[in-house]
Amino acid sequence: MWRVHCRQNNQEINGKNMNNQQLETILQYEFLGNLVSEYLLALAIIIVGLLLIKFVIKPFILKGIRNWIANSRIPFNNRILKIFETTIVPLLNLGLLYISIGNLTLHPIINQTIDVIGIIIGTFIGIQFIGKIIEYLLATYWLSGESEEAREQTLAIISPAIKIVIWTIGFIFLLANLGFNISALIAGLGVGGIAIALAAQGIFQELFSYFAIVLDRPVRIGDFIIVGDLVGSVEYIGIKTTRLRSLSGEQIILSNSDLTSSRIRNYKRMEERRIVFSIGVAYDTSNEQMKAIPEIIRAIIEQTENTRFDRCHFSSYGDFSLNFETVYYMETANYDAYMDAQQKINLAIKEKFEAEGIEIAYPTQVLYVNYVTENNSN
Repeated sequence: MWRVHCRQNNQEINGKNMNNQQLETILQYEFLGNLVSEYLLALAIIIVGLLLIKFVIKPFILKGIRNWIANSRIPFNNRILKIFETTIVPLLNLGLLYISIGNLTLHPIINQTIDVIGIIIGTFIGIQFIGKIIEYLLATYWLSGESEEAREQTLAIISPAIKIVIWTIGFIFLLANLGFNISALIAGLGVGGIAIALAAQGIFQELFSYFAIVLDRPVRIGDFIIVGDLVGSVEYIGIKTTRLRSLSGEQIILSNSDLTSSRIRNYKRMEERRIVFSIGVAYDTSNEQMKAIPEIIRAIIEQTENTRFDRCHFSSYGDFSLNFETVYYMETANYDAYMDAQQKINLAIKEKFEAEGIEIAYPTQVLYVNYVTENNSN
């Protein structure tokens, strides 16, 4: 029995040794210039690295970014965390792939191909990151005072131009890193750009006017403006034209250069409205009534909503009336609110004047006729 048991143990040990030898043989097997053990090591680095990135590095980096934003003047927003997350994780994965492959001996063509693909992917991720950060900063700071709708409309206008610039710079950067001589390309673009600019002066004039409108923002979508004899609300700002919606309903289309070269009256940005109106009373109004009129009008305006009284004076002698000039301010730019307030003031003045026996003047003409009586004696 003891001999049989020893024989079985020896067989198990020999089997394990043979398995170990076979495993070592497989690990030492060379394929495409690398041992199988080196391939397994690269695979292990990738698996362990992905786990570390997902469960350790990514939460740690995002937490650090969150704390940095909280301690800075940047308004906290999940959008900026999303931007960093969608950028940092792919870059870490790309770096992990480089580290794992770096332990392998590959053919020079394969190495070069991997380098080219890595540069292209890295440049693509970097361009997207820069574009998203610029859009975020524009929305957070430059357009912070805009409504959500106006902010989205403005970003929709600016984003194409920003993307063109960023992708152009990124493409040149990519070619430079791939070993191309970009000096000749830039020189060719410069000469070609001059030729195109001379051939399309009008288009570029409108384009520069478009950038002036977008960057300087003399008008925004939704503003009610007067440009020369044109009146309407800004409905669309394009690369070549700006479109207004007139009060009567039709669309007015004018070029961007016409808009930037004209004097613009922007009523949307009016914070308050100064109102001047005159009222005339009859010449037979007594002095006591004349002295009471400014106080009557003051009391009426002060009781009207969204108004601030400024002054009321007996200003002039008219052809058929004694004229009082009144100035007050509307504390809102809303035109309907102004008309409601003026109507309320006019009705209250008429009611108060009738109660006080003050007659509002109207055009009159008095004709004096002298009769001459002649005594004819017979």
